[in-house]
Amino acid sequence: MTVVSYPAKICICFEYAQVVGKMVGTDIKIRTTKQRMAVSGGMEMKSGGKKSILFLCTGNSCRSQMAEAWTKALHHGSFDVFSAGIEPHQLDSRAVKVMWEAGIEMVGHYAKHVDELKEISFDFIITVCDHAKEHCPFFPGTHKILHKGFEDPPVLAKRARTEEEALEHYRRIRDEIRVFVEGLPGITKPVKAFPGP
Repeated sequence: MTVVSYPAKICICFEYAQVVGKMVGTDIKIRTTKQRMAVSGGMEMKSGGKKSILFLCTGNSCRSQMAEAWTKALHHGSFDVFSAGIEPHQLDSRAVKVMWEAGIEMVGHYAKHVDELKEISFDFIITVCDHAKEHCPFFPGTHKILHKGFEDPPVLAKRARTEEEALEHYRRIRDEIRVFVEGLPGITKPVKAFPGP
């Protein structure tokens, strides 16, 4: 086992480091004052003037994490973007791997419960699985709830005969999420009201 001690301000999180450790074949243990918090990049508060988006799914381990990562990578700070789950699980190592293949490192990502973000006023809440759509919690304030469902890669991967076949399911959903995220500026654009006759 490799034991690494980091100061609290370094840009890494416990869960992400564990996933990367599995990818490279090393058992990495991170010691910080708050091991399960993303100490940088994952929990910044809403910035003035930007639209804020929450991607919500059941476990916050795969699809919503991909959507958050793609939004940050493709829109370069145009949105304040977050992800969360209603029943969070550990970050999916295959999701991290296929995003890394696409050039996206998910540093600072960890699975979090939606209650951790209850102090943030979102402009858009986008559910990416049917379960989250049906059980979306109440959020105070004015916001729009949208739904764009994607198949669940871990479920699809259970039918795979090889690891590579399993990863192909993740890659397909990764690319579908990217296409959706590319269209976010149009989806979140205010609708103009036209005067009546």
